Amino acid sequence: MHDIRAIRENPEGFDAALKRRGGEALSGQLLSLDAERRGKISAAETAQAEQNRASKEVGAAKGRGDEAEFQRLRALVAETKADIARMQAEAAMLDGRLREMLMGIPNLPLDSVPDGADEDDNVELKRWGQPRGFDFAPVEHFEIAGVRPGMDFETAAKLSGSRFVMLKGAVARIHRALAQFMIDLHITRHGLDETWSPVLVLEDMMVGTGQLPKFGEDSYQTREGYWLIPTAEVTLTNTVHGDLVDQASLPRRMVAHSQCFRSEAGSAGRDTTGMLRQHQFEKVEMVSITDAESGLAEHARMTGCAEAVLEALDLPYRTIVLCTGDMGFGARITHDIEVWLPGQDKYREISSVSYCGDFQARRMNARYRPEGGGKPEFVHTLNGSGLAVGRALIAVLENGQQADGAVDLPAALHPYLGGATRLTAEGVLA
Repeated sequence: MHDIRAIRENPEGFDAALKRRGGEALSGQLLSLDAERRGKISAAETAQAEQNRASKEVGAAKGRGDEAEFQRLRALVAETKADIARMQAEAAMLDGRLREMLMGIPNLPLDSVPDGADEDDNVELKRWGQPRGFDFAPVEHFEIAGVRPGMDFETAAKLSGSRFVMLKGAVARIHRALAQFMIDLHITRHGLDETWSPVLVLEDMMVGTGQLPKFGEDSYQTREGYWLIPTAEVTLTNTVHGDLVDQASLPRRMVAHSQCFRSEAGSAGRDTTGMLRQHQFEKVEMVSITDAESGLAEHARMTGCAEAVLEALDLPYRTIVLCTGDMGFGARITHDIEVWLPGQDKYREISSVSYCGDFQARRMNARYRPEGGGKPEFVHTLNGSGLAVGRALIAVLENGQQADGAVDLPAALHPYLGGATRLTAEGVLA
């Protein structure tokens, strides 16, 4: 959420940043609403002072025995009290409208973010690894002979409908091994704190990280009012919801492996085959809570943590910075990491690492006490996949596929698979 005071100080800069994201200028509407709200508050405060003065005079008039003045002042106090209540109610209504508007406005991009309309304008930052050359035509993950016995879309559709998969046997074990490997790497090499969190959250938590109120159709809600998390970003970031923490306790670096749920609204017709885009999936999510000065350095660090997973798995990837028109709602800058999928002959997103500044913290009212003293400041938040487990499984299977339908598995996974190095064409580990 945005700071209305910052908009008052620089409305032209605010509008210019929104236009970079493809939005319209909104400072005029916001400041008009803000001025009306502040006017009501000021009028109510003036009326309150008048009521207080008149209340004192009521007692004085009664003491003098001036009945006429006593009755006039009593009527004035009652009338002023009603006016104050009305103005306070109007101010609260205007405050709600202003907050609702501010809640629906995306974060402002950093100056370094490239301008652009969509994914075609994203800028590549680096590439790692060389896509493997095949002496046969590589296929997509679900077409590999050794994978077919362990990737059951038909049974999943019978149970739950489209965009679900049932993993079995060796494929399920590789999927589980990937998640365990990622968590272990982040804990031992990157110093992240492992966390296990609920997948059902209160509405305020979804508001805090920006999934609500604008993007409710992208998530699932239970009849009891809980929301299913689209990623553990929601739970990990909201661990400081409403808190005032010491700067010395920052940064807080967390990682969690969780089930995630997305309705995939707006993705009709995209990635309908295979398990690339599912309603239920697993992610290893990283979240950092920092002070105002450390956010950008932490963003670079977190991007490196995600890249390290792919390098350990020997999976070629590229890292791009998203342009202003392709960034998510809450981000100031986002690095997408795209893994090479030979079955599709293209790079596909496997991690998105975003720096949000104090945008989420304002929604959560999460602040820290500066070590040197002074007024509390809002924390800065970051989140990133480290990685999407299902997409990592796809990448491992496609990059390791062999002509006979077997799959050679990355050495980093061998200890998690009891020493097995290959998924055979019959769908068993060997």
